[in-house]
Amino acid sequence: MLTLYSYPALFGVADNNGYGLKVFAFLKFAGLPFRHTHILDASSAPRAQLPYIVDGDDAVGDSDRIIAYLTHRYDLIIDAGLQLGDRQMGHLVSRMLDDLYWVMSYSRWKDERFWPAFRDALRGAHPELSDEQLRKAREFNAQRYHYQGIGRYAPEEAYARGTADLQVLANLVPASGFLFGSKPSSFDAAIYGFIANIYFYDIETPLKKCVSSNANLINHCRAIHRLMG
Repeated sequence: MLTLYSYPALFGVADNNGYGLKVFAFLKFAGLPFRHTHILDASSAPRAQLPYIVDGDDAVGDSDRIIAYLTHRYDLIIDAGLQLGDRQMGHLVSRMLDDLYWVMSYSRWKDERFWPAFRDALRGAHPELSDEQLRKAREFNAQRYHYQGIGRYAPEEAYARGTADLQVLANLVPASGFLFGSKPSSFDAAIYGFIANIYFYDIETPLKKCVSSNANLINHCRAIHRLMG
């Protein structure tokens, strides 16, 4: 059976990482049967990153490559009705979410105001996590943030980037329905992956405050969340 390997669940969402939740939502939209396995050690994954899937003899990493692979392999029609302009806009949204990822991750692992609550939430949901594992994960992320650049920002500067991304997204997502009509596409799965991990996040970061002030983002998130049941 097709298996999705991704980070653990948290705060009622199936993966506390936007990319893993994106693939999870896409699989649900597609109606493909799959096994969901939560892991923390990504050393055996393609590119040593989560999420990834194993489908028979194929191991595929990177959320966009996973979606492209599954669409081709199983002749999925989720995005079949999208026009060229829709696909191009979806591409731009996906790249904006890549930028948002860093701010969202920063809010969890780096910001001293929110790190203790995030750490305690992880421990509560996953008591198997040791202090040493969390310490190493935090140090690893701090190094990533430094080389990517977001780690060199003051918190208010980092959140200004993230809330700017969210406000653009709020201007694109309709008040009801989905990004390109009445049916969800792979780009709606991508949006859900990130917005759900902010909206259902039980810690009042500036990102959550921004999402909570935009009804259309909430409506979109909740509509997809209901489909995940």
